[in-house]
Formats: sequence, C-alpha cells, structure tokens
Amino acid sequence: MQTYDRLEAAFPGGSEPAAVAVQADDVRAPAVQAGIDALKAKAATTPGLGQPVTVTTNPDNTLAIVDIPLAGNGTDAVSEAALARLREDVIPQTMAASGAEVNVTGMTAGSKDFNDTMKSHLPLVFGLVLGMTFLLLLVTFRSIVIPAVAIMLNLLSVAASYGVLKLVFQDGHGEGLLGFESIGGVTSWLPLFLFVILFGLSMDYHVFILSRIREAVDRGLSTGDAVFQGVRQTAGVVTSAAVVMVAVFAIFATLSAIEFKQMGVGLAVAILIDATIVRAVLLPATMKLLGEANWYLPRRLGWLPRVRHEGSVESVGSQA
Repeated sequence: MQTYDRLEAAFPGGSEPAAVAVQADDVRAPAVQAGIDALKAKAATTPGLGQPVTVTTNPDNTLAIVDIPLAGNGTDAVSEAALARLREDVIPQTMAASGAEVNVTGMTAGSKDFNDTMKSHLPLVFGLVLGMTFLLLLVTFRSIVIPAVAIMLNLLSVAASYGVLKLVFQDGHGEGLLGFESIGGVTSWLPLFLFVILFGLSMDYHVFILSRIREAVDRGLSTGDAVFQGVRQTAGVVTSAAVVMVAVFAIFATLSAIEFKQMGVGLAVAILIDATIVRAVLLPATMKLLGEANWYLPRRLGWLPRVRHEGSVESVGSQA
C-alpha cells in the first residue's frame, strides 16, 4: 500500500473510463460506424465526458468497445452524473438508428448498478429474514409477543452498529486510533452483510436465553422469577461467547483494507452492545415489564404445534 500510494502521488491518473459495448452482426456496417462516429463527436461536447475516446474491435467484428473518460474519481457524484448523461442522453441520441445493442460498463457503471441492485433487493432480504425469524419464534415459543420483542431488540443492535460505522468511517472520528483515513462513506455491501450476520448471531443466544426462561415457566415459576433464573443460568455462556466473537472480529479492525476494517468494527461493536446492553439489560427488563403477556397467543393460532423444551414438565415426564 505504501508503494501504491507513492506511485499515485508521483503519477496521478484519472478514473477508469466508461466502456460502451456496441454489439452487432458487423460493427463495420455503415449504420453502426456512423453511430460510433456520432457517439465520439457528442462525447467531445458533453460536460463530464472527456478525451481521448478510443475504439477497440474484436477479431470477428461483432463487438466494438468505445472507451469514454468520465469526470470525477469514478465513484463520486460527479462521475455518476456523467454516467447518467452518457446513458440517458448521448447514447440514445447517437446510437438509436444504428441497430446495434449498446450497453455501458466500467468501474463507475459497475459500482452504480451494484448499488442500485442492492437497494432494490433490500426490502426482500429484510422481509425474508424478519418474516422467518417471526415464524420460527412463534412456533417455538407459542407467542406473538416473544418474536416481536426479539425482532425489535435485534434491530436495535443492528442500528447501533450502523450508527457507529457512520460516526467512525463516514464522519472520520477515531481515524488516528484505528489507523485509517476516512473516505466519507461506508462500503456499499457492508450494511446488508452486517444485517444478515448480526441477526443470525444475535438470534443464536437470544433463543438460548429464552429457552431457559421458558423451561422455568413450564416448571411453574412466574415470568419474573423465570427471567431472573434464565438470565443467571445463561450469563456465563453468553458473556464467554460474546468475548470470543468480539476478540475475533476486532482483529479485522486492525487490517489495512478499509472494507475489512469497517466490517470488524461493525461486528465487534454490535456484538458488544448486544451482549451487554440488549441481552443483559433490555431483554430481561422488557420481559419483566410485560409479565405473563410475554406468552400471549391468539386463540385462532392454537393449532400451532407444541415444541417441548428440555427442562419443561412434559419433557421430564416423557423421559421418565
């Protein structure tokens, strides 16, 4: 990285150009060539598109790549605006009559398309994870309150992780401590990745704690006493697991690659907050306040199968 930084300082360059892929049976056909020539001429007079514009043709003459430099650093708003003008104005005005199939790729286009795809699929991923979580907890604990509370607490942990990432890596707080230079944002794939991983990890020991509480309730304890006993029984295991995960994830925060550093900080902070504040304080406090309402199940859902927990009266009786 030090050598790369020295090369960039000594020989500064621009962003990678946009690659306009022109595909046709024969790109040497007059109509296609006229479109490419018009594309080059239009690019020369369009703000945000630079020079030189180069054309490369494959040996079969079925594909021509027109490289057009874009303003900006390749991923900023300036580059995206130039890409939009290329796609929405320049190409339709110059290549529409050519009969060729025209697409745009390159670093800026790839980054923009990837981000757009991620955004469009976020509701699907969030809906799938939250829906499956609710259904599994509903069947396991025969309650609509337990899964609702679990989802809210898990979302709180994820939101705390997002907040820390924004504070550190977007706003630049703690650059000296973590040894990085802020790029003004968080890598695009990380929020969705963190959501899925953190939800899975959080639900692991969340179900572990709830199972001990449910076992105590099945043995006849009140919900308040069951919460106290369940948290006390699981505190050591949950704390030990959290310490191991935080230590492992913190190692990623020491790496030089900014993406892995962001991932390590996000995961470590989220697990730390989840194991201390959320599971040790908010979960038992919420269940204590709700009392017997924790186990509320509408009558129309009474047909749900019953899952026997290890410490329940039914389980003990069946083993005997």
